[in-house]
Amino acid sequence: MNSDQRRSIRTHVGAALMLLFIAAVFLFFLQQSRPAIKVTESPEGGAIPVAVYFSEPGSPASRSLRGGPDAALADAIDAARYSVDMAVYRLDLWSIRDALIDAARRGVRVRLVLEGDNAHEPEVESIRQAGIEVVADQRAPLMHHKFVVIDLYEVWSGSMNFTLNGAYRNNNNLIRIQSRQLATAYVSEFEEMFSERRFGALSAPDLAPQEIDLDGGWVMVYFAPDYDVARALDPWLASARSEIDLLVFNFTSDTLAKRLIDRMQAGVHVAGVFESTQASNSGGEFDRLRSAGADMRLDRNPNDMHHKVIVIDGTLVITGSYNFSRAAQEENDENLLLIYSPDIAEQYLIEFSRLYEAAAP
Repeated sequence: MNSDQRRSIRTHVGAALMLLFIAAVFLFFLQQSRPAIKVTESPEGGAIPVAVYFSEPGSPASRSLRGGPDAALADAIDAARYSVDMAVYRLDLWSIRDALIDAARRGVRVRLVLEGDNAHEPEVESIRQAGIEVVADQRAPLMHHKFVVIDLYEVWSGSMNFTLNGAYRNNNNLIRIQSRQLATAYVSEFEEMFSERRFGALSAPDLAPQEIDLDGGWVMVYFAPDYDVARALDPWLASARSEIDLLVFNFTSDTLAKRLIDRMQAGVHVAGVFESTQASNSGGEFDRLRSAGADMRLDRNPNDMHHKVIVIDGTLVITGSYNFSRAAQEENDENLLLIYSPDIAEQYLIEFSRLYEAAAP
């Protein structure tokens, strides 16, 4: 092989290595441009990522009004590629306002449904000015949802209003579940309000929800008043064998209180933390449950203990926007998740234990 041939081979090898280097750089930056939160659900089923976030009143984050549960949601909106559908009772968080506006500016379809009484917050007006369409419920009952669907696969729900109080001063939970099937159910509820302007009792009755597989469990969602949620919850409470733990802002449901007392008489331990300003409301069940032997306590947060959570036998979590009340059952737009997962239940029980220990006996 002469020198010209060797020089030609080196030239071709060098060019091939350069092409490989350029391809590697391209793939690296392509990977970086993908959403930070990826779809991992497969057509055959499989693990669905679930993450739970709790507000921490009194923490450094709460004092700075930065880094709370809203920060995770804002990051998810920042990663959205196609759509963000949000239905929320009230919105005054700068982080969420900015994330929605940034998403719209980069071409993501952003739509917002709000309770009419809260449709003119300064943050909401900024969202409108950015060209985002906002639909407000003008009825007397409340559009009380707190949910977001991102790219038709990622659902955020829970008890947290998207407000400074909700994220930093009140006790709340926010849960993220990646599932196309669950997202489809939430988008159907969203379209009723946004596209059809049907709220509350004007909504079409829902069919019985289906169990959606999670890794090691399942999830279902109920929407009120489209579905008789109290009646649906009753057999789950009746199934309790050892313990029922509650974190409740407002509890006036005679049906559910009666079932709790029934389970106590069968030997099930019932414990709860109630929001102190709501416990003595007309029709409230705090005193009735306590008199029947339930281990009921009043929270000591100077703001609100705003959870709507029931954990059954350390395995089944009930959470969402739905207060256990007549208004939630019959009038307001609400959603409620049932999640069977010992791992997720354990996280909610840690929050329950923290608030229970801090509550007034």
